[in-house]
Amino acid sequence: MLISGVDSFVVETPDAAFDALADALVERGYAVVNNLFSAAVIDSLRAEFKHPDCRFKTAGIGREKHHAVALDIRGDRICWLVGSSVAAATYLNAMEKLRLALNQRLFMGLFDYEGHLSYYPVGTFYKKHLDAFKGRSNRVLSTVLYLNDNWTADDGGELILYGDGGEEVLLQISPIGGRLVVFLSEQFPHEVLPARRERYSVAGWYRINSNSTARVDPPV
Repeated sequence: MLISGVDSFVVETPDAAFDALADALVERGYAVVNNLFSAAVIDSLRAEFKHPDCRFKTAGIGREKHHAVALDIRGDRICWLVGSSVAAATYLNAMEKLRLALNQRLFMGLFDYEGHLSYYPVGTFYKKHLDAFKGRSNRVLSTVLYLNDNWTADDGGELILYGDGGEEVLLQISPIGGRLVVFLSEQFPHEVLPARRERYSVAGWYRINSNSTARVDPPV
């Protein structure tokens, strides 16, 4: 269901950008798209980090009973998006449009989207990991939208995307504001290098559903 909110994209009809993103996923399994979102949306999402309803907590590793905080592995702080503000609703609306576009073009069966604001204090990082293990998760497509203003190479905090074996570096991506990265969750190990200034983004995942009812499978 589309969520009400202001217009999200720089262009009124981003079909060409959706086409290019889908083609890149088919050819490489990942895509990097700059300036798909308007500057107003990026600014409003960055302002969400000071929203009184957003209580950040230190992120952990593992899910459910295996969840634990491990600052030697990851040091970011997160706040889940629920669409209770205009900025969050606008972003979730945009990701719903992208979900429909990818399903139309690639028949991926993407069922829904979950995402959170992600804040890396100075010096924090996230070591190499996979967002989903093959055959053990319903997360199939990862997304990161960067919100950083005037980011430079000296600021660090790059996203490193590795090949399927986890050794070959495919990309080193600077977290420049307005840049969207999308990749197959099960296929690409990745890490976040230490940030030398505060680093802001929205991280999320498109999920599939193997249930016949209109609800998402529980996490595994």
